[in-house]
Amino acid sequence: MAVAVVLLTIALVLVVALLVAAGAGKLARMDGASYPAALTRAATAFAAVITLAAAVTAALAALST
Repeated sequence: MAVAVVLLTIALVLVVALLVAAGAGKLARMDGASYPAALTRAATAFAAVITLAAAVTAALAALST
């Protein structure tokens, strides 16, 4: 049961990260950025969401011990 919860949480975080990256890329293009600049902004947003999820996981793990 715990493995299923972990896998579903990972999937949810990845979906949210992809949605944030797509939104950031779309907003960058609407702002007039070139495709490479929009891709860079999307990648930065994706990495930020993954980093935030890792930080929250580490904080929760530290609280539970």
